[in-house]
Amino acid sequence: MFPYPVLLCDLGGTNCRFAVAPETGAELAPLGNVLTGGFATFTEAVRSVMDKKAIQPASMILCAAGPLDGRSVRLTNADWDIDGPQTARQLGVQQGLLLNDFEALALSLPAIRPEWTKEIGSVTANPARPSVILGPGTGLGTAGLLRMNDKVLALETEAGHIDFAATNDEEQAIWALLGRFHARITPETVLCGSGLVRLHQARLAIAAQASYDEPQTGDHAAARITEKALADFTSQEAQTVRLFWRLIARYAGDIALTYFAQGGVTLAGGILPRIAPLLNETEFRRVFEDKDPMRKLVQATPVQLLLANGSALHGMAAIAANPSCY
Repeated sequence: MFPYPVLLCDLGGTNCRFAVAPETGAELAPLGNVLTGGFATFTEAVRSVMDKKAIQPASMILCAAGPLDGRSVRLTNADWDIDGPQTARQLGVQQGLLLNDFEALALSLPAIRPEWTKEIGSVTANPARPSVILGPGTGLGTAGLLRMNDKVLALETEAGHIDFAATNDEEQAIWALLGRFHARITPETVLCGSGLVRLHQARLAIAAQASYDEPQTGDHAAARITEKALADFTSQEAQTVRLFWRLIARYAGDIALTYFAQGGVTLAGGILPRIAPLLNETEFRRVFEDKDPMRKLVQATPVQLLLANGSALHGMAAIAANPSCY
């Protein structure tokens, strides 16, 4: 059991989001966000929030963007190591739970409200089949969810680090440039914030027949590309974002096949809601379903875009309220 109040923490490579569940069934109280890079350790970051809001939680559930190793985790895209029992002692909490970030997002799927999502296509989910959630941010996360009677089980993965091949002439040219700096091209190489920058700079270099240097990647560079794309749908930046959507669709189709995910594919992360105006739903479904000889399987797979932030926090609140269901 998780004694209340429960502190909820969603730790990414760029941002950390905090909320508190004051009691079972109560609305979450947001505690704000901080930049991961602004603190040397997670403990410093969470203490800054606790001190500012003058709260002392009795328990804590946190999810982090990195693979778990027992009761500890190292963030993949930030220099933080988190030891669960040590963190609980330092913060004075009685009980705690440490999850992978997309494991927590998968567990949040039953708590997602319809008004938080946008359907891509009109396919009905089969609740007897697995569901998956994936999305780009600082990195690329993917996790599955199985429903077993009255319980749910999350399956965390590091699928963002499998090999990812080019499938047409445009991609072949881009992959050739990226290969000068990356021994392996993975989905996360191109489907994350820094990946968007790599795609754009490679496209420009190919168009100008210029040399390509690994660009200085970062949130500001990706944000500038997104802003220009949304300001002018005919721009080179918009063309890059459309390519990004096609690659997301291809990866999502591969993951749908891997899980037999006719329970539904949910697209999440910090980037996709921002670039939703450049989503071509017909083109997305075409690429997503282009999986011969298994086309019919993915044609029967629903896809939705999660537009709301903070669903992982709601998912962790649901765990605190009903831990026996997980």
